[in-house]
Amino acid sequence: MNTNEFDLVTFDCYGTLIDWEGGITKAFQSEAALDGLSFDRESIIAAYHTEEPVVESEYRTYREVLMETAQRVASRLGWNIEPDRARFLAASLPEWKPFADTNAALERLARRFSLGILSNTDDDLLALTRRHFTVDFDLIVTAQQVRSYKPGHAHFLEAESRAGELRLLHAAQSYFHDVVPARALNLPVVWVNRKSERVPEGGVGPTAEVANLAALADLLDV
Repeated sequence: MNTNEFDLVTFDCYGTLIDWEGGITKAFQSEAALDGLSFDRESIIAAYHTEEPVVESEYRTYREVLMETAQRVASRLGWNIEPDRARFLAASLPEWKPFADTNAALERLARRFSLGILSNTDDDLLALTRRHFTVDFDLIVTAQQVRSYKPGHAHFLEAESRAGELRLLHAAQSYFHDVVPARALNLPVVWVNRKSERVPEGGVGPTAEVANLAALADLLDV
């Protein structure tokens, strides 16, 4: 990959920069423990991956997405909670932490590129998350702004529009939410494949693939 081809690197936030699976797991386990219940990480995350895309199929605020998804996941796990109690997941989001390699890699990348975030979240929630980062971002596109959730194309189209003449490269962990729509729009995308997943049979491959953000900074030679 020729790094001179890009001026702006955008990222998915939760799952790429932020350990969202760790945050979700901790939130569910802490809340369930109040009822004397215990759920393992694998069960929580599997249920979450099943339910969240269904909830996001129509636009609503991300707080509402988190509430409904939390209730659906709890039900799938055999734990019935009232809608108001399902607020625990959104309440936990500001405490979800970056991956260990996130800030160091972002600092390296910021020396050479403008940085951006394309995220399935609300503006206020992302603002709370951004307190965990040691760099600033020049471009921010949220689901609240475009009233759509990835893998819809609205985030990417808006980012390209705002970028103007800046040449954009996207980097993300989710194949489903980011790699597929980026490739559909002929947008260069690096798959930050933290979970060592494989491209589905017959699926489109990313422009490039790395194991983590440190490897992305190495790939972009910064």
